[in-house]
Amino acid sequence: MATKLGVKKREFLLDGCAIPAHPLALTAEKKLNEKYQQALTRYYMDAGAGGIAIGVHSTQFEIRDPKYNLYKPVLELASETIDQKGLNRPFLKIAGVCGDINQAVAEAKIACDLHYDLVLLSMGGLGNLTEKQLLDRTREVAKIIPVFGFYLQPAAGGRILSFDFWKQFSEITNVLAIKTAPFNRYQTLDVVRAVCSSSRKDKIAIYTGNDDNIVIDLFTKYRFNINGRMVEKQIVGGLLGHWAIWTKKAVELYDAIKIQRKNEENFDPAWLTTNIQVTDTNAAFFDPQNQYKGCISGIHEVLKRHGLMENILCLSDQECLSNGQSEEIDRVYKMYPQLNDDLFVKENLEKWLK
Repeated sequence: MATKLGVKKREFLLDGCAIPAHPLALTAEKKLNEKYQQALTRYYMDAGAGGIAIGVHSTQFEIRDPKYNLYKPVLELASETIDQKGLNRPFLKIAGVCGDINQAVAEAKIACDLHYDLVLLSMGGLGNLTEKQLLDRTREVAKIIPVFGFYLQPAAGGRILSFDFWKQFSEITNVLAIKTAPFNRYQTLDVVRAVCSSSRKDKIAIYTGNDDNIVIDLFTKYRFNINGRMVEKQIVGGLLGHWAIWTKKAVELYDAIKIQRKNEENFDPAWLTTNIQVTDTNAAFFDPQNQYKGCISGIHEVLKRHGLMENILCLSDQECLSNGQSEEIDRVYKMYPQLNDDLFVKENLEKWLK
């Protein structure tokens, strides 16, 4: 029987929150650096994040490689670190799940055993499967643990999925949220319209993963005439690799957006400028001019500057900063000082590293 999300956490998920995608801290020998890995988890909790997603792209898919065998240890360490903190507020534990149906089911069972709340179900690398097979895979995972769907952009290994796919996806019991990250307004529109057209429209939260349009997505309310009835859907939160850095300021920004959303009649156009500033910082971190080659290393570079990582190493030698990327990070640091977390991290780093 599938595990269910408790009422408080379900309401919290539906109301929206800021969820960073958790990176992987390594030693110089490319072993799990438990001290710094725990420090990162503590950073996200103290920064006010609404949860973490781990075992996802930012954590590096190579953790599943038998040569490293880090998937379960990484999830287990994060879960234990969160439990040790004893937060008196909701905090969502989300585990990344990928691969064919057998792998996805096996990973979902690991996440369930480690007391995760949901799994972020990636459909990357499954171009050989039909949409029906992807739906069957989702149903099997949803029998084990609540599902956070994920529309992965084609540039990062995803694929275009139809409106009908997302409508059937939304009808699956135990699908509670969907992250839209196709970096494409048309495809984001397909997902939200599909959810609004489903019988479970009020039971599914929409989160943005569109790193090029974070602030505007968080303000966007979709409205459709579905069979003569007006249906609205707000993008309520975000699950973002971008929020793995400068997290406290990101949470503060998100909280301010939620306040502004309640005051639609007095919308401040300055938010449009903020949106572009955030997008500009994301370009430095995620390296889109080089097809995102340096996206994980860019996150690591900022965390290393904070002292939250000892190095920027990844399990794959192919993952590294692009030429000029460090200088781009220098530029956005100088250009948008109001967005960085340096002081907060400096004040708390010693505590997190204990």
